[in-house]
Amino acid sequence: MAKIIVTGAAGFIGSHLAEALLLQGEEVIGVDEFNDYYEPIFKRKNAAKLESFPNFQLIEGDIQFLDWQTLLKEVELVYHQAAQAGVRASWGKGFRTYTERNINATQVLLEAIKDAQNLKRLVFASTSSVYGDAETLPTHEEIIPLPVSPYGITKLAAERLCGLYHKNFGVPCVSLRYFTVYGPRQRPDMAFHKFFRTILQDEAIPVYGDGQQTRDFTFVSDVIAANLAAATIPAAVGEIFNIGGGSRVVLAEVLDTIADIVGKPIKRNHIEKAMGDARHTAADVSKARKILGYQPQVSLREGLTQEWHWVKSLY
Repeated sequence: MAKIIVTGAAGFIGSHLAEALLLQGEEVIGVDEFNDYYEPIFKRKNAAKLESFPNFQLIEGDIQFLDWQTLLKEVELVYHQAAQAGVRASWGKGFRTYTERNINATQVLLEAIKDAQNLKRLVFASTSSVYGDAETLPTHEEIIPLPVSPYGITKLAAERLCGLYHKNFGVPCVSLRYFTVYGPRQRPDMAFHKFFRTILQDEAIPVYGDGQQTRDFTFVSDVIAANLAAATIPAAVGEIFNIGGGSRVVLAEVLDTIADIVGKPIKRNHIEKAMGDARHTAADVSKARKILGYQPQVSLREGLTQEWHWVKSLY
């Protein structure tokens, strides 16, 4: 039984990851500050589910001010999922929270980890947002990152810090660049959650721009499988991997699939293109397939159906 820390454990991906580890019988310390970027009630729900496991311990607090030396004592793995998310909210006055929670917090964690005796792996949650409007689609990991949002810039900085600590202090880091993750427990500010909620309220779905933008959507269970592999496979250390759904879909077509799932036509309200949104994303996952044995299992229709049932149970 390994002792494992998951930061952002009450969040969307973090809670799924912590739960998967607990079900494997691991001892999990979940760290979360329950900030109010979105309604904390969602995070409290996720945390309550985790707290039903006897081998789970919740630490509530800001990563920058925790006693990491004590926390890391017997810890073998750290999954760093905590971050200030959201592309569109990263402009303007809110930017400071992005630098604090994405860059400074990661640096504090890395400093503590470099002296941790038992640590075998740090898996860092990065994002496809580091690519911005990539010239090459599907995008592979060697392409020069060109973020188009302040959020993407802070996540790239954090990812680069992991690389520096690996190179200079031998911190066993792996970075996973997630491509648009969805599924049950998805954050309420994310598209599919918003879409389904809007449908339940019988309102029009807001569509940014012309609806012809494409995304590589990744179901949450596939992301969890990638994390577990990244934490155990020796060849993953020091590497960066794209974690995508393996299929690129036009947003307008996704809306048709959603209409099909909910069994009624959906009203669409076209609004202005959002600043910082990439036009297209598509993951080349051949590296993850080769080294991590990554193979996305859940189709978009299947994943959306699962999320729809979850959203219905929520509201």
